Amino acid sequence: MTKKEAAKAAVFLAGFIFILITVTYIVRTNGDVKDRFTGFYAEKKDTIDVILAGSSPVYPYYSAPKLYGERGIAAYPLSTNNQRPKAIKYLLREALKTQDPSLFVIELRMFTMPDEEWEDTMVFTRGVTDNLKYSLNRVDAINALVSDKSQRYTYYFDIFKYHSNWKTMFLPSQLACWRYEKADPLKGLQIKEGVGPADWTDYSGLTQEKEPTAEQAEVLSDLLAYIGETGKDALFIVSPYAMEEDARLQFNWLIRRIEEAGYPVLDFNLHLEEIGLDFSTDFYDYGSHVNVLGEAKCTAFLETYLTEHYSLPDRRGQEGYESWDEAWELYQTRQAEAEERCLRDIEEENWAPEVID
Repeated sequence: MTKKEAAKAAVFLAGFIFILITVTYIVRTNGDVKDRFTGFYAEKKDTIDVILAGSSPVYPYYSAPKLYGERGIAAYPLSTNNQRPKAIKYLLREALKTQDPSLFVIELRMFTMPDEEWEDTMVFTRGVTDNLKYSLNRVDAINALVSDKSQRYTYYFDIFKYHSNWKTMFLPSQLACWRYEKADPLKGLQIKEGVGPADWTDYSGLTQEKEPTAEQAEVLSDLLAYIGETGKDALFIVSPYAMEEDARLQFNWLIRRIEEAGYPVLDFNLHLEEIGLDFSTDFYDYGSHVNVLGEAKCTAFLETYLTEHYSLPDRRGQEGYESWDEAWELYQTRQAEAEERCLRDIEEENWAPEVID
């Protein structure tokens, strides 16, 4: 092959790869998770000071627009449904490619779940891997999360999964994702409506411990070591929910282990009175996740803690944060409307339908 022929082949290959990646980004299934990640990639370089990682308690509990609007804290959630703890390290790595946050906030709920319960549930693994840009870090994440080597190629080249989504090629909102960058107007927040009252049992008096599964304990040790390598501060949190006794015992073990490593843990379940959380009104799914009423309370408690314990800059009014000002304005409108509907549901005892697994 001559140099000219080699050059033509290289140009063809580069063009093919570019088209393949671009089409893949567009046809990936649209929805709130894709919006959250394309929104993150669309953020200006080195403008985010706090990265939140974890599963579904993150994105409806903690409002980035509220943190910014009331305290000037620029925070962004890299959160997916049932996010397996072993994915967190790779999400933090991804964040550090374009951002220089001073603080990681990591939600702990999924550490009490055996990893094998979720490993074979493709949709939850893909929630992470299929929302990362193509990179070596993405390959590493796939290798860590997908044990069946024969299936990894469908994750490396996820167009195998989404090739039938050609209709998205004609949606302007998805065409805008051609670089996997599209601003999220609420900075990753998902406002949840509906009211599902729940009973709450106080396990705060339990001091016994139960070690999580060996794999989750190993994942935690690896994550702690990685955070130490980055030199970043980290805050671990346990979001409030109607937990069972077994989970409380595991959290006791996790909290001790994390604190021994030198990182604080903020367990919201031990501060319910301070938060003002009401299990009869502030959850939309009967004790697992807060609704818009609970979100406002949890965010307020978190922002107070962050302000008192960390020297985070107040970004309000700074150049480059105009989209955050817009997010705060939009949030106030949508939040007020959603709160009004929830309060009406409470008054009328119009409870949310229960989901039966």
